[in-house]
Amino acid sequence: MANPKLSVNINKIATLRNARGGNNPDVIQTALDCERFGAQGITVHPRPDERHIRYQDVLDLKPVLTTEFNIEGNPNDRFLELVETVRPAQCTLVPDAEDAITSNAGWDTRKHLEYLREIIAFLQEKGIRTSIFVDPVPEMVRYAAETGTDRVELYTEPYAKGYVTNPAEAIKPYLEAARLGASLGLEINAGHDLDLNNLRYLRENMPELVEVSIGHALICDALYLGLENTIQLYLRQLV
Repeated sequence: MANPKLSVNINKIATLRNARGGNNPDVIQTALDCERFGAQGITVHPRPDERHIRYQDVLDLKPVLTTEFNIEGNPNDRFLELVETVRPAQCTLVPDAEDAITSNAGWDTRKHLEYLREIIAFLQEKGIRTSIFVDPVPEMVRYAAETGTDRVELYTEPYAKGYVTNPAEAIKPYLEAARLGASLGLEINAGHDLDLNNLRYLRENMPELVEVSIGHALICDALYLGLENTIQLYLRQLV
């Protein structure tokens, strides 16, 4: 069983840069450093207000990255134009409201089935692997498979919260969702609030897991531990 890949979400680096203007910290250089320190992918989530990652950042990152580039976001027209231009390895569709602080729910894949089918077909025609952000609910996973997507990304905030008191109970719906998704031909990603405390347990119990996307916790840990050391610590949880 191959180790799941670690994709580092660099949104928080852009948040820090934007707080003062200028280019410190340098988002592009940080992404390259993440790759150099062992990250197997870079994730960005440009939002309409560009409060962290800017659309220009995405354009600037594409020519220099050597690992998998994952662009996630709500597939409005501007977002899809950007993705079509950049042609990342993966596009993760997330149903964010424009004023959302962070992603806080997966798609209702039954309600939005035809909408997602159309977008996924468009992206796959461009050679872009697709992933849908979903809650660990069997019905949502089943309808996700009907969209034609390549992957689903399981929204793991409830797992992270429940892990603190009862890891075995917290992970149950995720294991069911992962098994079901794999049986339907989907590959399984996971992300949101994964950290050095809860990541290994998820990895050890979910053999279907192929990729995790981690940003907030990893960047927070890097403030204390250093970016290179932090990335190595996260990679060790995935072995």
